[in-house]
Amino acid sequence: MEPLASLLRPKTLGEVLGQSHLIGEGKLLTSMVKSNTLMNMIFYGPPGIGKTTVARLLADLTDRKFIALNASTDSLKDVKNALEELNMFMGQKGLLLYIDEIHLFNRRNQQILLDYMESGRVILIGSTTENPHFAVFKALVSRSIIVEFKPLSFQEIIEGLERAVSFYKENHKVESIEVSEGVLRALASLSGGDMRKGLNNLELLFLAKERLNQKVLQITEEDAERILQRKMINFDLDGDEHYDLLSAFQKSIRGSDENAALLYLAMLLKGGDLISVNRRLLVIAAEDIGLANPQAIAIVKACTDAALVLGLPEARIPLAQAVVLLATSPKSNSVVTAVDAANRALESATSLEIPAHLRDGHYEGAKAMGRMQKYKYPHAFKNNYVKQEYLPKELRHKQFYEPGANKYEEATRVYWKQIKEEK
Repeated sequence: MEPLASLLRPKTLGEVLGQSHLIGEGKLLTSMVKSNTLMNMIFYGPPGIGKTTVARLLADLTDRKFIALNASTDSLKDVKNALEELNMFMGQKGLLLYIDEIHLFNRRNQQILLDYMESGRVILIGSTTENPHFAVFKALVSRSIIVEFKPLSFQEIIEGLERAVSFYKENHKVESIEVSEGVLRALASLSGGDMRKGLNNLELLFLAKERLNQKVLQITEEDAERILQRKMINFDLDGDEHYDLLSAFQKSIRGSDENAALLYLAMLLKGGDLISVNRRLLVIAAEDIGLANPQAIAIVKACTDAALVLGLPEARIPLAQAVVLLATSPKSNSVVTAVDAANRALESATSLEIPAHLRDGHYEGAKAMGRMQKYKYPHAFKNNYVKQEYLPKELRHKQFYEPGANKYEEATRVYWKQIKEEK
């Protein structure tokens, strides 16, 4: 029997969940279909979000033969057999070769693909959950468009599950199907952003109930827990609880309690919302750690990038690394305090004229207007510093930034105090 996830594959690009940055009027993939012109591409993103489905649609909508291979199971012989079919499909239609997990192909197999790509005899679409710039043969990357697929949101997973309930009701001999909202939300949480996983779990619930020969399939949270052997944890990602969790998450890190922060991280990830967690971690790195640990934001960015590539459940590992790093780092809010002070000054100022010596002087007539005439180039002076006015006249001598009481900011404060007092 064909799996529910397969039966529900979209028939048009408009039915694809998510990926609004790629699909729609004027967007990359829609434009390719309208012009009937496909290019070699590498689809990059977490599993279960529609990469294979979109590749099939592109072939169907441009009337091309679709051949799919999987780099984890197919051999060099399979690749050659697929490419031999080119002779049969080289007329007006052509062939689209789709290779799943292309990063697992060895260098020799990828080199063979290059010859066909360069001749224009095949359109290649590879898909990968790994960053293609690191995991895929560079020659392939340079000849392809990298197309990043975004994780599906919690609400998009819910929409896909609701479609499945309607489809199942229409295509099976049951009078009605009643699936509680709590079950759908819990299944979406368990899916971790993977639509295929969510549909597979829903189908398992349907099949278990159908075996009881019931004409009305009623699935409660208790049923789901018994059949799936999983606790149905439901986080209200669209309501107050979600924002309360994010607030508790940030405040625990700000308060240097790594244990509480890890608990709230685990709760947030149960809801499958990687995007909000990643965004909040980057904000925390700048707002609450700031210059007390200047490298923290770069490390957190690497961790959040890794989380998006890995997807759940593995994403929890680099995110936990980021959480512990931030919670145990020294803290400083001097940066956010400084920029907020600058904003307040901007709102209350009446005239903020840029000093003449700071204005652009790289055009004809600038000299006659007195621009850049008295500008002192700091690198021409000792310690690459010279005293001159940078603020507008109305805000002259205004100080927005106050160094925090931590090792890094104290060291820079002492450094600049010594240099400026010499002048």
